[in-house]
Amino acid sequence: MKTLSRVYDTYAQARSAVAAIEDAGVPTSEVSLVANKYVGDEYTDVSKTSEGAGTGAGIGGAVGGGAGLLAGLGLLAIPGLGPVVAAGWLAALAVGAAAGAATGGLVGALIGAGISDDHANIYSESVRRGGTLVSVRVEDKDASRIQALLDRYKPIDPALRGADYRKDGWTTFDPKAPAYKPNQSEIDRIRRAA
Repeated sequence: MKTLSRVYDTYAQARSAVAAIEDAGVPTSEVSLVANKYVGDEYTDVSKTSEGAGTGAGIGGAVGGGAGLLAGLGLLAIPGLGPVVAAGWLAALAVGAAAGAATGGLVGALIGAGISDDHANIYSESVRRGGTLVSVRVEDKDASRIQALLDRYKPIDPALRGADYRKDGWTTFDPKAPAYKPNQSEIDRIRRAA
Protein backbone atom coordinates (compact mmCIF):
# COMPACT_ATOMS: atom_id res chain seq x y z
CA MET A 1 0.00 0.00 0.00
CA LYS A 2 1.05 3.53 -0.74
CA THR A 3 -0.29 6.74 0.78
CA LEU A 4 -0.88 9.71 -1.51
CA SER A 5 -1.65 13.09 0.04
CA ARG A 6 -2.52 16.45 -1.48
CA VAL A 7 -3.64 19.78 -0.02
CA TYR A 8 -6.09 22.01 -1.84
CA ASP A 9 -6.64 25.72 -1.30
CA THR A 10 -10.40 25.34 -1.51
CA TYR A 11 -12.73 22.77 -0.08
CA ALA A 12 -14.47 22.54 -3.47
CA GLN A 13 -11.25 21.29 -5.09
CA ALA A 14 -10.80 18.67 -2.37
CA ARG A 15 -14.44 17.59 -2.58
CA SER A 16 -14.05 17.09 -6.35
CA ALA A 17 -10.85 15.08 -5.84
CA VAL A 18 -12.53 12.83 -3.27
CA ALA A 19 -15.50 12.24 -5.58
CA ALA A 20 -13.16 11.36 -8.47
CA ILE A 21 -11.15 8.83 -6.49
CA GLU A 22 -14.26 7.23 -5.06
CA ASP A 23 -15.73 7.06 -8.59
CA ALA A 24 -12.47 5.39 -9.67
CA GLY A 25 -13.22 2.53 -7.28
CA VAL A 26 -11.13 3.46 -4.24
CA PRO A 27 -13.05 2.28 -1.16
CA THR A 28 -14.25 5.03 1.17
CA SER A 29 -12.37 3.32 3.99
CA GLU A 30 -9.08 4.18 2.24
CA VAL A 31 -9.82 7.91 1.81
CA SER A 32 -9.38 10.68 4.39
CA LEU A 33 -10.10 14.38 4.47
CA VAL A 34 -8.97 16.95 7.03
CA ALA A 35 -10.10 20.55 6.52
CA ASN A 36 -10.03 23.82 8.34
CA LYS A 37 -13.34 24.13 10.19
CA TYR A 38 -14.26 27.14 8.02
CA VAL A 39 -14.73 25.01 4.87
CA GLY A 40 -18.36 25.82 4.39
CA ASP A 41 -21.72 26.73 5.80
CA GLU A 42 -22.96 23.16 5.41
CA TYR A 43 -20.86 22.20 8.46
CA THR A 44 -22.18 24.91 10.78
CA ASP A 45 -24.60 22.46 12.40
CA VAL A 46 -21.82 19.89 12.84
CA SER A 47 -19.62 22.54 14.45
CA LYS A 48 -22.30 23.61 16.92
CA THR A 49 -23.30 20.06 17.77
CA SER A 50 -19.81 18.65 18.11
CA GLU A 51 -18.02 21.52 19.86
CA GLY A 52 -17.37 20.51 23.39
CA ALA A 53 -18.12 16.88 22.61
CA GLY A 54 -14.43 16.08 22.90
CA THR A 55 -11.59 15.08 20.67
CA GLY A 56 -12.69 12.58 18.09
CA ALA A 57 -16.33 13.62 17.91
CA GLY A 58 -17.78 12.53 14.61
CA ILE A 59 -15.03 10.07 13.71
CA GLY A 60 -17.02 6.95 14.55
CA GLY A 61 -19.59 7.67 11.86
CA ALA A 62 -16.98 8.79 9.36
CA VAL A 63 -15.74 5.36 8.37
CA GLY A 64 -17.96 3.05 6.40
CA GLY A 65 -21.54 3.57 5.39
CA GLY A 66 -21.53 3.43 1.62
CA ALA A 67 -22.69 7.03 1.21
CA GLY A 68 -19.13 8.15 0.55
CA LEU A 69 -16.55 9.80 2.71
CA LEU A 70 -18.03 13.29 2.57
CA ALA A 71 -21.28 12.10 4.15
CA GLY A 72 -19.36 11.16 7.30
CA LEU A 73 -17.59 14.43 8.05
CA GLY A 74 -17.46 15.46 11.69
CA LEU A 75 -15.76 18.06 13.85
CA LEU A 76 -12.78 17.16 16.03
CA ALA A 77 -9.80 18.88 17.60
CA ILE A 78 -6.21 18.21 16.53
CA PRO A 79 -3.37 19.95 18.42
CA GLY A 80 -2.11 23.04 16.62
CA LEU A 81 -5.01 22.98 14.19
CA GLY A 82 -7.86 23.48 16.58
CA PRO A 83 -11.26 22.29 15.40
CA VAL A 84 -11.20 20.66 11.98
CA VAL A 85 -13.79 19.00 9.80
CA ALA A 86 -12.52 15.49 9.13
CA ALA A 87 -13.30 11.93 8.16
CA GLY A 88 -11.41 8.73 7.54
CA TRP A 89 -8.45 6.73 8.71
CA LEU A 90 -5.93 9.61 8.77
CA ALA A 91 -8.15 11.71 11.02
CA ALA A 92 -8.46 8.79 13.43
CA LEU A 93 -4.66 8.38 13.38
CA ALA A 94 -4.14 12.11 14.00
CA VAL A 95 -6.36 11.99 17.07
CA GLY A 96 -4.59 8.84 18.29
CA ALA A 97 -1.17 10.33 17.56
CA ALA A 98 -2.15 13.46 19.47
CA ALA A 99 -2.95 11.32 22.47
CA GLY A 100 0.34 9.48 22.66
CA ALA A 101 2.95 9.85 19.93
CA ALA A 102 6.05 11.99 20.30
CA THR A 103 5.53 13.76 16.98
CA GLY A 104 1.78 13.96 17.52
CA GLY A 105 -1.26 15.18 15.67
CA LEU A 106 -1.53 15.44 11.94
CA VAL A 107 2.23 15.64 11.35
CA GLY A 108 2.77 12.37 13.20
CA ALA A 109 -0.10 10.67 11.39
CA LEU A 110 1.21 11.76 7.98
CA ILE A 111 4.78 10.68 8.76
CA GLY A 112 3.45 7.36 10.06
CA ALA A 113 1.59 6.93 6.77
CA GLY A 114 4.81 7.39 4.78
CA ILE A 115 4.72 11.11 3.93
CA SER A 116 8.08 12.91 4.23
CA ASP A 117 8.71 14.98 7.33
CA ASP A 118 8.96 18.21 5.31
CA HIS A 119 5.72 17.59 3.40
CA ALA A 120 3.92 16.49 6.58
CA ASN A 121 4.82 19.79 8.25
CA ILE A 122 3.84 21.87 5.21
CA TYR A 123 0.56 19.97 4.76
CA SER A 124 -0.31 20.42 8.44
CA GLU A 125 0.47 24.14 8.33
CA SER A 126 -1.58 24.45 5.14
CA VAL A 127 -4.60 22.90 6.85
CA ARG A 128 -4.06 25.19 9.84
CA ARG A 129 -4.12 28.17 7.46
CA GLY A 130 -7.31 27.10 5.71
CA GLY A 131 -6.45 24.31 3.28
CA THR A 132 -8.04 20.90 2.89
CA LEU A 133 -5.94 17.72 2.98
CA VAL A 134 -6.97 14.60 1.08
CA SER A 135 -5.06 11.37 1.74
CA VAL A 136 -5.71 8.04 0.10
CA ARG A 137 -4.20 4.58 0.58
CA VAL A 138 -3.88 2.65 -2.66
CA GLU A 139 -2.24 -0.48 -3.97
CA ASP A 140 1.14 0.27 -5.56
CA LYS A 141 -0.20 -0.77 -8.98
CA ASP A 142 -2.94 1.92 -8.76
CA ALA A 143 -0.78 4.73 -7.38
CA SER A 144 0.00 6.56 -10.63
CA ARG A 145 -3.64 6.47 -11.77
CA ILE A 146 -4.94 7.85 -8.45
CA GLN A 147 -2.12 10.39 -8.24
CA ALA A 148 -3.17 11.72 -11.66
CA LEU A 149 -6.76 12.09 -10.40
CA LEU A 150 -5.63 13.96 -7.28
CA ASP A 151 -3.41 16.24 -9.36
CA ARG A 152 -6.25 17.08 -11.75
CA TYR A 153 -7.83 19.32 -9.08
CA LYS A 154 -4.83 21.67 -8.69
CA PRO A 155 -3.32 20.84 -5.30
CA ILE A 156 -0.67 23.07 -3.76
CA ASP A 157 2.98 22.43 -4.58
CA PRO A 158 4.45 21.69 -1.14
CA ALA A 159 7.94 22.96 -2.11
CA LEU A 160 6.57 26.31 -3.28
CA ARG A 161 4.13 26.64 -0.39
CA GLY A 162 6.86 25.79 2.13
CA ALA A 163 9.12 28.44 0.56
CA ASP A 164 6.30 30.99 0.86
CA TYR A 165 5.79 30.13 4.53
CA ARG A 166 9.53 30.33 5.24
CA LYS A 167 9.70 33.85 3.72
CA ASP A 168 7.45 34.92 6.60
CA GLY A 169 9.65 33.25 9.23
CA TRP A 170 7.86 29.91 9.49
CA THR A 171 10.20 26.95 10.11
CA THR A 172 8.04 23.96 10.98
CA PHE A 173 4.53 23.12 12.11
CA ASP A 174 4.07 24.01 15.77
CA PRO A 175 1.29 22.03 17.47
CA LYS A 176 1.44 24.44 20.42
CA ALA A 177 0.71 27.45 18.23
CA PRO A 178 -2.71 29.00 18.76
CA ALA A 179 -5.40 27.88 16.36
CA TYR A 180 -5.39 29.99 13.22
CA LYS A 181 -8.52 32.07 12.63
CA PRO A 182 -8.82 33.20 9.04
CA ASN A 183 -10.28 36.60 8.25
CA GLN A 184 -13.50 36.83 6.25
CA SER A 185 -11.74 37.06 2.87
CA GLU A 186 -9.75 33.91 3.69
CA ILE A 187 -12.95 32.13 4.76
CA ASP A 188 -14.52 33.10 1.43
CA ARG A 189 -11.46 31.69 -0.39
CA ILE A 190 -11.61 28.44 1.56
CA ARG A 191 -15.25 27.96 0.62
CA ARG A 192 -14.89 29.06 -3.01
CA ALA A 193 -16.07 26.67 -5.70
CA ALA A 194 -13.28 25.21 -7.82
